[in-house]
Amino acid sequence: MQRFGPEELLECYKRGVFPMADSRDDPRIFLLDPETRGILPLDGLHVSRSLKKFMRKTPFRVSFNTAFPQVIAKCAEMAPDRDNTWINEGIELLYSHLHVIGNAHSVEVWDDDILVGGLYGVSVGSAFFGESMFSRRTNASKVALVHLVEHLNACGFTLLDTQFITDHLQTMGAIEISRENYKALLKVAIKRFPHFEFGHLTTGNAL
Repeated sequence: MQRFGPEELLECYKRGVFPMADSRDDPRIFLLDPETRGILPLDGLHVSRSLKKFMRKTPFRVSFNTAFPQVIAKCAEMAPDRDNTWINEGIELLYSHLHVIGNAHSVEVWDDDILVGGLYGVSVGSAFFGESMFSRRTNASKVALVHLVEHLNACGFTLLDTQFITDHLQTMGAIEISRENYKALLKVAIKRFPHFEFGHLTTGNAL
């Protein structure tokens, strides 16, 4: 592969494939096209009673696209429950370039002025491809996901790709579908062009 930059990366997303690395220290990047795909239906978000109560009582601030470099750096960090990460320096650079041209976005969760959670992903047409999330406070990544779904619905997005299914995502409504069904949804989604607005800021009690 002679060149792999932001435009090539966007073409990969349009085909339904996405990049990963084996570890933080491995400079190689490979493409995945899994047989099954995780999505979170934008009309199927499940927010538990305990999370709703938490969001009403916890004064987190949530912003969009105000701290993209910090979010991807936090997602790439080791954590007590994660002794490795697939986000290497090449992936950080690629997504930082996508952010500059308006196709990569972050959701930030703040406790006062401290970044305690968030996520980042890529938008192409009306599809949003969630890449990674992190949490340094209880429920912080869940708060980010709730706000992301509400924002995507408000903007007119039609597909939220979670790539894989985790227990965390499944409790919030994520499901697994076949590659064929996923690519049929993707084909429709990339033909629509909602706008993911920059700089949106809100409080933590979105519900």
